[in-house]
Amino acid sequence: MTLEAEAGCKPAGQAGVAFKPASGQGFAELNKELNELMEMSATEFETELTTSEDSYGYRWATLGDPDLGELVTGVHLLNSTMEQRGYDSLLLCSVFRFRTEGANDLYLVYLYKRATFYPFAPLPGDRRDNELELRVRGIVDGELPIEKDLARWFPLWGIPL
Repeated sequence: MTLEAEAGCKPAGQAGVAFKPASGQGFAELNKELNELMEMSATEFETELTTSEDSYGYRWATLGDPDLGELVTGVHLLNSTMEQRGYDSLLLCSVFRFRTEGANDLYLVYLYKRATFYPFAPLPGDRRDNELELRVRGIVDGELPIEKDLARWFPLWGIPL
């Protein structure tokens, strides 16, 4: 709500979890369990789940739901299942998509290994809207644990959301 009121950023109804796929029977069982959990979630909460791979070799579990709270719940479910199964080292990040007043999107990125968030505002041509990113940092700082080291605000080009 703060992002919408102060920056004109509205939830886009999409989130994703990026992780490095592993091989082996244990990971195959984890994939099956994640799909079963999300199918149950889709039935109970009407959250859609799809998976894809990006050009960097990361697998994305993407969720679609107009309710931001249910997206957060779905992302948490995916993350905790992977952590419980011992695959937390494969988790890269979670991403929540927001629409801006302009034509571009804003993403809030959660870094697992740092337990922090940062804003990512891509522009066409693999550029970033640094002004928006810094403004959003100021808005959500205090409400979310923000990554203080700007060098860790990695661009995530081609997010499949």
